Amino acid sequence: MDNPFTLTFGKEPLSIINRDYEINEVYESFISPNPDSHTFLITGVRGSGKTVFMTSIANTLKKDRNWIVCDLSSDFNLIKSLTVNLNSKKEVFNIIKNAKINVSILGFEIGLENQMQANDVAVYLDKILSELTKKGKRVLVTIDEVVSNKNVREFVSLFQIFLRKEYNIFLLMTGHYENINCLQDEKTLTFLYRAPRIAMGPISEIEIANNYEKILGVDKLTSKEMAKLTKGYAYAYQALGFLCFKYKKSYKDILDKFDQHLWEYVYEKLWAKLSAIDRKIVNVIANDVNKVEKIRMELGMNSNTFTVYRKRLIKKGIIYCPQYGYLEFILPRFKEFVLDMYC
Repeated sequence: MDNPFTLTFGKEPLSIINRDYEINEVYESFISPNPDSHTFLITGVRGSGKTVFMTSIANTLKKDRNWIVCDLSSDFNLIKSLTVNLNSKKEVFNIIKNAKINVSILGFEIGLENQMQANDVAVYLDKILSELTKKGKRVLVTIDEVVSNKNVREFVSLFQIFLRKEYNIFLLMTGHYENINCLQDEKTLTFLYRAPRIAMGPISEIEIANNYEKILGVDKLTSKEMAKLTKGYAYAYQALGFLCFKYKKSYKDILDKFDQHLWEYVYEKLWAKLSAIDRKIVNVIANDVNKVEKIRMELGMNSNTFTVYRKRLIKKGIIYCPQYGYLEFILPRFKEFVLDMYC
């Protein structure tokens, strides 16, 4: 039997715990005759399930003949990529052909060679979307791990124009908190602040325990201990399950390997993006100082200054408030990682 768990980021594993409520929120909005929003932003730390979440929605809509899904990368010219992507689909090509869009007037071939002008591509894309909208077709664009670069800024700016023209185009973007914020802060793209955000929080520990019990054959108590260890973090759920399945050992016997995967593939990258003050704060918390007042005293910070860093660490998906006035790590074994970094 193949391992039902995976260590590959973005790949949909055989054993998956869906976020049905959030998925339904996006799906129902998109298929509505009058959508609440044409754009959703999916945020979360690396390994929180952003890509799998987006892929689940995209795959569902691909089954609907009225939807055309285009998966794009922010590393490339998105306007051109979308145009080529749409043009390559048979049903779209036939609509273009029947609409008798004269592409020769625009100065380039259907194949969209490199020498074409950017304005020409935008005009052609506009015509395609106009015809698709007339035919009742809807286009979903997905962009994984978005960054605020020229490709994204130009595309989102044009996307805003398409929305004003009431074209049936929709956008799903995943990204880290900092990258999404940077994109929203662009002067010409502030409309993104109105786009709903879906933060990838912890998945159900009850469902994690049930899956471990069923797939790994462990008893109920052990499955609950394992689920608690993961803290509902999607990558931890996959990693712990993968290692236990592979080595046929108790979770207690593979903790070193579990830590190694979390350290190398997630936490070291998170650590590299933390400021010096961020690191000081998490170090204090790692040393079992959880009360906000005591954390501030340890760091010599006033309330206003500390609040800025506290909010940022919460949005980064590193800490949370279990109750008023207290902070804890939301990520599994992050305390051990931080202590290890300060050894």
